[in-house]
Amino acid sequence: MSNGRARFQLWAPAQQRLALAIEGQAPQPMQAETDGWFTLEAEAPPGTSYRFLLEDGSPVPDPASRAQSGGVHGWSVMTDTAAYRWQHRDWQGRPWEEAVIQEVHVGLCGGFAGLMRDLPRIASLGITAIELMPVAAVSGARNWGYDGVLPFAPAEALGTPRQLQALVDAAHGLGLMIMLDVVYNHFGPDGHYIPNYAPQFLHQGAPTPWGSAVAVDRPEVASFFRENALQWLEDYRFDGLRFDAVHAIGNTAFLDQLAQDLRAAVAPGRPIHLILENENNDAARLAPSLYDAQWNDDFHNVLHVLLTGEDSGYYRDFAQDPAQKLARCLAQGFVYQGDPSPHQRGKKRGTPSGHLPPTAFVSFLQNHDQIGNRAMGERLPLLTDAGRLRAATALLLLCPQIPLLFMGDEWGAQSPFLFFTDFHDELAEVVREGRRREFAHFPAFADKASQARIPDPNAQATFDASIPTPGPEAAAWDALYRDLLALRATRIVPQLKGTTALGAEASGEKTVCAAWRLGDGAVLTLVLDLGEAPVLPEAQGELLWQEGERFAAWLAPA
Repeated sequence: MSNGRARFQLWAPAQQRLALAIEGQAPQPMQAETDGWFTLEAEAPPGTSYRFLLEDGSPVPDPASRAQSGGVHGWSVMTDTAAYRWQHRDWQGRPWEEAVIQEVHVGLCGGFAGLMRDLPRIASLGITAIELMPVAAVSGARNWGYDGVLPFAPAEALGTPRQLQALVDAAHGLGLMIMLDVVYNHFGPDGHYIPNYAPQFLHQGAPTPWGSAVAVDRPEVASFFRENALQWLEDYRFDGLRFDAVHAIGNTAFLDQLAQDLRAAVAPGRPIHLILENENNDAARLAPSLYDAQWNDDFHNVLHVLLTGEDSGYYRDFAQDPAQKLARCLAQGFVYQGDPSPHQRGKKRGTPSGHLPPTAFVSFLQNHDQIGNRAMGERLPLLTDAGRLRAATALLLLCPQIPLLFMGDEWGAQSPFLFFTDFHDELAEVVREGRRREFAHFPAFADKASQARIPDPNAQATFDASIPTPGPEAAAWDALYRDLLALRATRIVPQLKGTTALGAEASGEKTVCAAWRLGDGAVLTLVLDLGEAPVLPEAQGELLWQEGERFAAWLAPA
C-alpha cells in the first residue's frame, strides 16, 4: 500500500486467533474474516521484518514471503520487487522454436551473481535459454531446490531478490531467455508450517512420494500457486516456467486452468513458455493454449540404453528393441503411448503423441535427475566412449525437437552431480539412510559396506564435488557444441516452425534413420549408428554434418 503501509492477509482456518509480529514491536492482533481469513493493515515499509503468531504463540513465516532473514524458520522481510529498474524492459522474448536450453543449478554457479558473470560464455556457446533449477527458499544452504517450503522467496544462500532480477535482466541483454523450475506437487520436510494453521492445504489421505498431496482443487490453494507463477513471470520477468512432476499433482483441470490464467495475465504479444515434467506422457496437455512442451524422458532413456547397455530400473522399459523405440521417439515424440511398462508391472503409460509437432518435446542426454539420481552421480563421459557420445550429441542438437543440455555437458565434464542437501540432526540421518536404502536393491550396493560409499547428501564435500569442472577433452567438446549449435541456428531453426515428421525406422540393432519436412519444405534426414561396426548409408541432399561413421545429417531442398 502507499505511505509505507501494508495489508497482511493469511488463510488460517484452523486458528481462532492470529497476530502479526513486526520485529521490535509488540504483536498486533489480526482481524478474523470469513472462510478462515485474517487481515491487518500496519506500518511496514520495505525492509521490515515480520512473521505471524499462531494462537499458541508459535511464530511462523509468511507462506508468501518475498524474502527471508535467518532462513525458513526466521523472519519474513517486506520486499518491493517493483523498485528494480530494468535495463532491458523492451525485451519481448524469443519464439519457442529458437530454444536451446541449458539447465543449471544456481548454487553450483556461485549464486545469482556467479551465474550472471558466466552468462556471456553461455550465450557465446549458442545457448538461447537458461533454465534454473528451483530457487525458492529451502532449509539449509545447499539443496537441489525441490525441498522448497516458501515458494515466493528466493533462497538466501543464492542471493537477494534484486540479484535475481539483475540476473534475468542481464540474460535478456545477451539475448538469452531465462526460465525457472517450480515445484507445486509437494513441500520440503523442514520449514513447512502451513499444515499447522491450514491443514486443508493438503489432502492427508492422498500420498505422493514426498508426502501428502497438495489440495489444488481448493480455490485458496490454486490461487496461491497461480499468484506464485505470476510473480516469477511478472515481478522477475522470467520467460517461462518448468512445472516439476505434475503427475504427482493428479489434477489436470488445475493444470489447464493454471496455463490459461498465466497466458491471459501476461502482456499481449509477450511470449511465455510453459513446460511440463509428466511421467504420464499426457499429450492432451500439450497445446498452444496450454503447455508448449514436455521434458521427454523417453528420449533420454532409450539413448542411455543404446549408449551404455544399462537395463535395470526404468531402463528395463527400453532394453528390448531400443533402436525401434528410438525411431518411434524421433518420429512421434513419446515412446510409451498407452503401452504396458515392464518396469511398472504392465501398467499402461502414455497417450498417442504422433500428431504433435517435434517442438512439443524437450530432449536431453543428461539432466539433474538422470545424473544425480545415480548413486555416484556419474556423467555419460564415464559410461560410454567419446565417439558414441559425440554422435548422440549431434543427434540431440540437430534434431527438430527442443534440445536441453545440463551444466558441464559442453565441457565433457566428468565431475559427478550428486544428490545434496543441508539438513541437520535427526532429519539429516533420515535422508542419509534413505539415500542408501534407495540403492540397496542394486547388486553394487547390496551390503552395508558398499552402501557406505554413497556420498552423504548433507556433507559439504558432496556439494563441492558436484561443481562442474572441464573434462580432459574440454576444448574438443566446446568446439563440437559451438559448431553444432551454429549449424542448428542457421540451417534448421529458421525453418523449424511447421516441421512435421516423415517417419523413422531402425535399420539395425543400434541404427536409426529419421526424416522431417521442415517448414519451408526441405527434408532433414538424420542417421545414427551406435553399433560395433557402424556404416552410414547414403541420403539425398547436402551433407550438413558427419561424426565418423556413427552420425550424419543431410538437408535436401524442397
